[in-house]
Amino acid sequence: MPHRTETDPHGFKRRGVLFVLSSPSGAGKSTIARKLLAADDHLQMSVSYTTRAMRPGEQDGVDYNFVDLEKFREMVANHEFLEWAHVFDHRYGTPRAHVEAILDSGRDVLFDIDWQGAQQLFQLAGGDVVRVFILPPSFKELHQRLINRATDTTEVIDARMARAANEVSHWDGYDYVLVNDDADQCYRSVHTILNAERLKRSRQTGLIGYIRGLMK
Repeated sequence: MPHRTETDPHGFKRRGVLFVLSSPSGAGKSTIARKLLAADDHLQMSVSYTTRAMRPGEQDGVDYNFVDLEKFREMVANHEFLEWAHVFDHRYGTPRAHVEAILDSGRDVLFDIDWQGAQQLFQLAGGDVVRVFILPPSFKELHQRLINRATDTTEVIDARMARAANEVSHWDGYDYVLVNDDADQCYRSVHTILNAERLKRSRQTGLIGYIRGLMK
């Protein structure tokens, strides 16, 4: 049975959307991702694998799948990742089987990945990938947000700021670019993009049969 969305009242069968959110650390993409998942039953998060240590409050298999470097390398060798990247001395990867299972269940997949992962995913899945980049209002504001989070040392914050400039330089590799100067408005814009992309004619595989029946 094809799944329906609030913007798809006829329930035409369609291809799933691989919905990518990227931003510099502290720009708000994780907050937007949580709101999307809470508001949309047809969207499920892709849970990445990582070699970094688990942080307080995180759950294995929910926030990330935490593995050691040896296991991660084994998964890379076995082609178990759709994409993977090396970030801040740690590795992050998107499990192929998990994403395929979500799509098979009739849901769209949400990815919280960086520009490298977005590029790799686009090379694999092309038109099914929708890439959204979230910009901070300013680098000064971004720096203050990282300080206010109180989860990183000064050295780590400095490294994140240096990486932020590099990440922003890849803004033109995305389909949509939004400024997160109002969290609620930015979330609404992101959800509007997702619903509009679901309705694209190129994804409505079930529309062909409907048109043929209409023309009889």
